[in-house]
Amino acid sequence: MTLPTLHDLHRPLGSTGLRVSPLGLGTVKLGRDQGVKYPNGFQIPDDDAARMLLRQARQLGINLIDTAPAYGRSEERLGPLLRGQRQDWVIVSKVGEEFAEGVSHHDFSAAHTRFSIERSLKRLETDFIDLVLVHSDGNDLHILNDCEVYQTLADLKREGKIRGFGFSGKTVEGGVKALEQGDCAMVTYNLNEQAEKAVIDYAAAHGKGILVKKALASGHVCLESGVDPIHASFMLLFAQTGVASAIVGTINPLHLAHNVATAAKVIRQL
Repeated sequence: MTLPTLHDLHRPLGSTGLRVSPLGLGTVKLGRDQGVKYPNGFQIPDDDAARMLLRQARQLGINLIDTAPAYGRSEERLGPLLRGQRQDWVIVSKVGEEFAEGVSHHDFSAAHTRFSIERSLKRLETDFIDLVLVHSDGNDLHILNDCEVYQTLADLKREGKIRGFGFSGKTVEGGVKALEQGDCAMVTYNLNEQAEKAVIDYAAAHGKGILVKKALASGHVCLESGVDPIHASFMLLFAQTGVASAIVGTINPLHLAHNVATAAKVIRQL
């Protein structure tokens, strides 16, 4: 029996010109195991296991990979792991948050934004990043109104170093404002948290891209027995026309295959 894949289910990411798989692979677990909000501990996979996971994701039709400077060694590992495959992947990274010695700190200045992008390009061994999101600290409107990061990303897009930019925020007001000037917003949307639905609706109405983080509530989704939480989560998610892709950060090959099969089934049902 052939397992379903996502190859024929890629969809546009707003008006960026990018086409993305409805599931993206989150890679925080390739880079750090401190300060992560998963219910169970895990071991960071070695290069062979990571290479196999990436190969499996590609074979299942996933073309979107999500990383960030705040994900420990994720970017610097992905560069060599994806060598020779640049045309196969839509790479999403971030700016604004750094993670060192178990602690996050934020910098939304123009100088740091440029430094961060140049460092990401070098680590990822690429001439451009497909999409760069601002890693918000929660003060969304302050970042967008009073800091230089968003204007700097617009400049970097004009320079060809990034193909699109947007905002990974925590508020409806921030998400909507970010979409007014940017290409994409990353929002939290799952069975437990749906406060940012207005951002998804705004994106659908204005041709902007939406990526969903915590689609499975970082593994914390619980339902009554007999209900598959993955299926229920994806039914909720993919019923929203504004959603381009949901980022799921698994390092378990069985979970990855189940997620893809479930997503493919749900999308074809809707």
